[in-house]
Amino acid sequence: MAKKKIGVILSGSGVMDGSEIHESVIALLALDRAGAEAVCMAPNIEQTRVWNHLTDKEATGETRNVLVESARIARGNIKDLAKVHAKDIDAVVMPGGFGAALNLCTFGLKGPDCEINPEVARLLEEMRKAGKPIGAICIAPAAVARALGA
Repeated sequence: MAKKKIGVILSGSGVMDGSEIHESVIALLALDRAGAEAVCMAPNIEQTRVWNHLTDKEATGETRNVLVESARIARGNIKDLAKVHAKDIDAVVMPGGFGAALNLCTFGLKGPDCEINPEVARLLEEMRKAGKPIGAICIAPAAVARALGA
């Protein structure tokens, strides 16, 4: 039997402006231990903000790309979210980190009136229509709820 392919939607690298590293790595480890193939992906967009995790302050004037930063966690084995569809994976999970609330949606800025990244919304809706599992960790359920109509 072929390995299940589980999509992992990343939102950058770092708890304050991207994917929370611990949540991402533990999710990837759990998938590996379960015998699944992780398919890491992220939107190819600029981050909403850049955070200096050493000084614990916003790094004003800096820009970073969500896909490029997420590639750090995925060790370069990552796909542009725009190129992944529900037919390509068996389930999807979104680790938390404030990037999920800033880069995958605008919940971190607008609360419940947030907007969802169009590619995130598309994939989650495809997964819902296909009846495939969707998982979310920490703050990421806010993006899932908004994408699916809550």
